[in-house]
Amino acid sequence: MIIKDFETFVVGNPPPRFGGRYFIFVKLVTDTGIIGYGEVYCATFSAHTVEAMLKDTAERYVVGHDPFHIERLWRRVYGAGYTQRPDVSLVSILSALEMACWDIIGKACDKPVFELLGGQVHERLRSYTYIYPSKGDVYPDKSDDDHVYVNPDRAAERALDYVAQGFTAVKFDPAGPYTVFDGGMPTGEELDRSEAFTRRIREAVGGEIDLLFGTHGQFSPAGAIRLAKRLEPLDPLWFEEPVPPDNIQAMARVAGSTSIPIATGERLCTKYEFAQVLQDNAASILQLNLGRVGGLLEAKKIAALAEVHHAQLAPHMYCGPIVGAANIQLATCSPNFLILEGIERWTGFQAELLDKPVTWQDGYVIPSSQPGLGVSLNEAVARAHPWEGNDLHLEMGQDPVR
Repeated sequence: MIIKDFETFVVGNPPPRFGGRYFIFVKLVTDTGIIGYGEVYCATFSAHTVEAMLKDTAERYVVGHDPFHIERLWRRVYGAGYTQRPDVSLVSILSALEMACWDIIGKACDKPVFELLGGQVHERLRSYTYIYPSKGDVYPDKSDDDHVYVNPDRAAERALDYVAQGFTAVKFDPAGPYTVFDGGMPTGEELDRSEAFTRRIREAVGGEIDLLFGTHGQFSPAGAIRLAKRLEPLDPLWFEEPVPPDNIQAMARVAGSTSIPIATGERLCTKYEFAQVLQDNAASILQLNLGRVGGLLEAKKIAALAEVHHAQLAPHMYCGPIVGAANIQLATCSPNFLILEGIERWTGFQAELLDKPVTWQDGYVIPSSQPGLGVSLNEAVARAHPWEGNDLHLEMGQDPVR
């Protein structure tokens, strides 16, 4: 069996755009007619630039390749252009192509991918969601001081909505704007708001619901430690990416100064970067994203490294449903899985993009027994929503705010 053809899809995510402005998918076709789907999680270039990178890599390394030869494909792409280092954009491209190969492998073997990566461990996967607005745009008008991103009471009310739906964990990030000039020292207002959000949500949902405190690498080590001290009495499950991802030892300093577990990984890729996190005791919860980390086999290797350090996995998802499906495959076969991120209940446009949506019941994702990734892209829906803008998938503020 060889891969004979491929196709790319750049899909605009309609408002409120939970999960990002657009999704980038790839379809691989073998000479036996088996189809595999993958998804890129790359925010460093415009969507159509990423699509061109995806096409270039597929033409060079994938067409004519046996999809079962994952290690060979991985090394050839990882070393493309004399690199052999964790290049987040290249590895994101590799991730999409690799997961599409696994989709093919699973279908060829008539098995879910998780059965080929160690076998099923978990019959259901605990999931969490961000606290999103109940209506309106994901980015409310900046003059509005009554939405869930700035008003602790509104956030607490929305958290209760999620608990009523069955969620046992919710995430929020009230510390304020994040920019390319971070990390810095939190202001007194940011410290007060962060504590107020966490306290108000804790009072509303009680002690049985886990609170996941998110930041975006916003603080210096000293600033993150100050904030952590304010949050510790409220016992969040984690303090996410407290400092920028470019200095693992700085994050380790934070981890060693707080009782709150540190979570990180959405901006990291390959076993090489995650190994450094574990070696430096910088985090005990790894948030690898299957559309960026290097693919399914690479993620399984990282999961094994995490086991050695008694660290847990909380796969990250702020993108489309094919990455979500790959995250599910990894979580299902990993003994050290903790919790899975989803866009609310995996409904809305995320579900429309699939021929059959992900099954979510009472706060848990139920892994599909279908072969491959367990989902298929609804190509008609993907084609009906082309992305034509020039914005990046995610963008940080361009000016200092502190």
